[in-house]
Amino acid sequence: MTESLSQRPPWAIILHGGAHEVPAPHQDAARRGVRAALEAGRTVLERGGPATEAVQAAVQVLENWPVFNAGYGSAQTEDGTVETQASVMDGDTLEVGAVAVLQGARHPVRVAGTLLRQDPILLVGEGADRFARETEAHLCRPEDLIAPDQEKVAGVSDTVGCVALDVRGHLASAVSTGGLDGQRAGRVGDSPQPGCGYYADDTLGAVVLTGDGEQIARMMSAARILHRLPVVTPEDALASVLSEMKVRVGGEAGGVLLTPDGQPGWWHNSRHMPVALQVAGQAEPQVALSLQESP
Repeated sequence: MTESLSQRPPWAIILHGGAHEVPAPHQDAARRGVRAALEAGRTVLERGGPATEAVQAAVQVLENWPVFNAGYGSAQTEDGTVETQASVMDGDTLEVGAVAVLQGARHPVRVAGTLLRQDPILLVGEGADRFARETEAHLCRPEDLIAPDQEKVAGVSDTVGCVALDVRGHLASAVSTGGLDGQRAGRVGDSPQPGCGYYADDTLGAVVLTGDGEQIARMMSAARILHRLPVVTPEDALASVLSEMKVRVGGEAGGVLLTPDGQPGWWHNSRHMPVALQVAGQAEPQVALSLQESP
């Protein structure tokens, strides 16, 4: 382990735009979106900033692209409203900030990030809304999160996420989602639940997942994946848990992760999962719509 950590890159970042089929008219936007998000997170890491800020910066960009189901372009509930969920986790301190059933915040990940250093790890509904108003955290009208149909992928119900390693050797994770298209009002999925849709621990790794949230939560998938990391590769950890999930409880899923020594990995069993990744020393980021495109 000591030798591995001595070879750790100064920084690393990997992110995804959700596990789903991306129709041909939206594929270019999906590629450009994950690349732009990676550039935002990488900029933080290159200047020596913390991983917690890098993952928020990256996810905030994804929340601005209507082709992804987060922030602007989020899914609508059965009532026609938008209820978002987001979380941020610090792998050094194990602090968590998460929100669910949040309305009227343009960047839910920033609301979660503001909560990160405070006592409650999760605020829901009116409590989350009130916290966003009190902290003036990127407020907007709820209807401002609804994108025109031609800008978004119809029926998409998944999550965007990012994990990063900073120059201090600390890991972080962040996720954001608009939930399920037509979901019951008040639904809480896997995205704000640590150990389900995300986790970060400097001693284990950092992972963010996307796909069928109820199934991901029932399997405690993020926790299972990280506990398999010491003995298998990142890809095998993801593939084994998410394949087991599909057999036991059903559902499609995907995810990205980083090991404590900065080794990235990703896997999905959906048609597509837009991904961007870069490790210090690489001249250009790697961007792909699916594993079939990966180098």
